[in-house]
Amino acid sequence: MDSFAFIIHPIDPKRDVSRKFPFLGRILTAGQIDFFSTFFPPVYLSEIEGIRSEATGKEIKGWFIACPYTPRRMLSLPEKTVYRKIIQTGKMAEKLGAKMLGLGAFTSVVGDAGVSIAKGLDIPVTTGDAFTVAIAVEAIREAANLMGIDLAKATAAVVGAGGSIGRVCAEFLADDVQELYLLGRRPEPLEKLKEKLELSAFAKLHTGTDLSLLRDADLILTVTSAVHEEVLRPEHLRSGSVICDVARPRDVSAMVAAERDDILVIDGGMVDIPGAVDFHFDFGFPEGKAYACMAETMALALEGRFEDYTLGKDISRSRVEEIAAIAKKHGFRLSGFRSFEKEVTKAQIESVRRKAAKNFSERAAKA
Repeated sequence: MDSFAFIIHPIDPKRDVSRKFPFLGRILTAGQIDFFSTFFPPVYLSEIEGIRSEATGKEIKGWFIACPYTPRRMLSLPEKTVYRKIIQTGKMAEKLGAKMLGLGAFTSVVGDAGVSIAKGLDIPVTTGDAFTVAIAVEAIREAANLMGIDLAKATAAVVGAGGSIGRVCAEFLADDVQELYLLGRRPEPLEKLKEKLELSAFAKLHTGTDLSLLRDADLILTVTSAVHEEVLRPEHLRSGSVICDVARPRDVSAMVAAERDDILVIDGGMVDIPGAVDFHFDFGFPEGKAYACMAETMALALEGRFEDYTLGKDISRSRVEEIAAIAKKHGFRLSGFRSFEKEVTKAQIESVRRKAAKNFSERAAKA
């Protein structure tokens, strides 16, 4: 039977360590977990069973394995040290018999985005970022539809547009919307992207580093690699807007959910997995659902594409379109929306629409 493995790591230290080691999660502080993660070995988490292609009936199995480093550790330690630990975790996948390895969360973006890790292993590697892009763009399009936002007349923004995922998301959205803001920390890569997209984009393009520009946006796709701060706060956002948060750790402040009931925030990248899948591990999603990056690894295994797939800082549009077609063929599809670990219902979406419409009417009356 063909197989795969997928590397995850603690993002919220106390919560995530508690999923596997409840006692340690109770007695250690987040700071202690962060410190001790430097010394922990890779951890076997579970075997994954029941994934079956809707097209061919092929079944595969897999494993979750954990790199112990937190995001803070990955950014503070020397790159070579981080590579060694991730490669050590990948060697565990090889011993288990995996034919494909997926890199989750920060293991996929640290350093050269998987290139050095792939060189250190004997099995092919993917970051899953291509399918992450495909699902994020599909999700924000669907959310816009549910919120009654006309894409062709909408203003959108990509926060983190200078990064590998953000660049390709911007490329897709530039064909959909009337205006598109490319936002990030450094202006140079944003201007370079703007010049590239202007050759064929439908949208009028803007660049900037000031998040106050988001007040003009109906749709926001955010995908930074920030660790030490929540990027988007309530004061940045326009009433009735949709925010698709692809980043892990998340970019959207919890204060947005607490204070802004006139905004729809969705987590990017939740996918229905074909077959009666059993992960034998609770990573925070409902039964039968997974992140798009995980799904890319599974889809490639079902397809028998055992090759280095999405690696490095440059993700091509053609690669995104190819993995989207492969995943669709085997039965992977965009799942319902979630926000801050909870399901987003149709009633909640309708409530956001009503409150945003009320705010608009009140502002118009005062004008």
